[in-house]
Amino acid sequence: MAGIRTAAQAKAWLEHQGKSVQQFARENGVDPATTYQVLAGRKKGKRGEAHKVAVLLGMKDGIILPSPGDSTEDKSDGLM
Repeated sequence: MAGIRTAAQAKAWLEHQGKSVQQFARENGVDPATTYQVLAGRKKGKRGEAHKVAVLLGMKDGIILPSPGDSTEDKSDGLM
């Protein structure tokens, strides 16, 4: 990534892609309200869902760890 985006740059990036905040949130499995709050500066993106949103928008350098409920294992092995 060339650098960290500001909120205005993140909004322009979404607009450049022709995506609404709602569409971005759906595609990335995040809460639209949290996404709006991060873009507005009401949430800083320090932890939890806001952190994930900030990283996905390029507003913060960081990693996104899988949630405890998420599993990357294939559970459809046919065994019961």
